[in-house]
This record gives sequence, structure tokens and C-alpha cells, in this order.
Amino acid sequence: MTGTPRGRDHVSTREQILEILKKAYQIEVDGLTFYSMTANQATKPAVKELFEKLAHDEVQHQAFLKNVGGRYAAEGTAAFALAEKPAVNLSGLTDHVFTARFKEQARGAAFEMGALSVGLTLETNAIAHFTQAARTTDSAEVRDFYRFLAEWEQQHFDALNTLYTSIRNDFWNTGGFAPF
Repeated sequence: MTGTPRGRDHVSTREQILEILKKAYQIEVDGLTFYSMTANQATKPAVKELFEKLAHDEVQHQAFLKNVGGRYAAEGTAAFALAEKPAVNLSGLTDHVFTARFKEQARGAAFEMGALSVGLTLETNAIAHFTQAARTTDSAEVRDFYRFLAEWEQQHFDALNTLYTSIRNDFWNTGGFAPF
């Protein structure tokens, strides 16, 4: 069992890896919960579409983490060396057409601004967690795995930030907050 922690000296490393996996899974549960609730409450099609896509991605992330976590007991850190990583495709949510449709539908809307802001916070926290997790391991497989997860979350952040930026000034102007 290559990469399997053995003996007393490696217990903290194994426990540390398991704790990071548990925290990573919780991050995905939090994201799924928020994005699903937001999609359910959204009344505008583009907003609903965005948050449904993000919720779907969080389900994929959870499955990905479950797969690795389940294999870790038997395979050790080799479980993190995945031959195939899921493709990340958010281009439909960041292309000009969707951005324009989203901006038109979300113009001046507090619900959408708040949802995007909370989503950005969730993604920022996820990126920070996975980036820190990558820094704390000596295992190349584990480090690469967490870097991949951070990159995946970065794509979510970038998509949300593009949309947030596109409607921010309209939101401020509609709300009468434009002191600049």
C-alpha cells in the first residue's frame, strides 16, 4: 500500500488528511445548500440557471471527495492521484450572452447582489482552505489534489465575480448609493 500512513509517527499526518477531507466535504455541503436555496428562491431565469449550475457542481465536488475519502483507507495517499479529474466548464455562465442576460434580469436587485456576494465569500473560503491544505502536506498526490480543488473553486469565484462586477454599479445607482 504505497503512501499509506504507518506507525505512530504518521498518525497525525493521516488524521490531518482526514480532517482536511472532512472540512472540504463540509465546504461543498455548505455551497450546495446555499446555491440550491438561492436557485429555489430565484424568480429570474438567468439567476436560477446560474445557481442551479453551481449547485450541480457542488454535488460533483462532493462525489469527488467521497470517492477519494473512501479509497484513502485502502490506498493511502495514492487515492489522491486521480487519472481523470472532472472537466470544469463554466464557459456558458461567463460568456457575453449569459452575462448580458444576467445583468438585464438582475439590474438593481438586492437579492441577486446579496446572493452573488455570499457566493463569492463561500468560494473565497473554499479556495483558501484548499490552498492551505495543499501547503500543509508532504505528499505530492495530496498537494496536487487540493490544488485542483482550489482551481475548481477559483473558476466558480471568477464566474461569480464577473457577474457581480457587471451589476454592482447598477445596483448602487438604483439604490441611490453613488457617492463617487
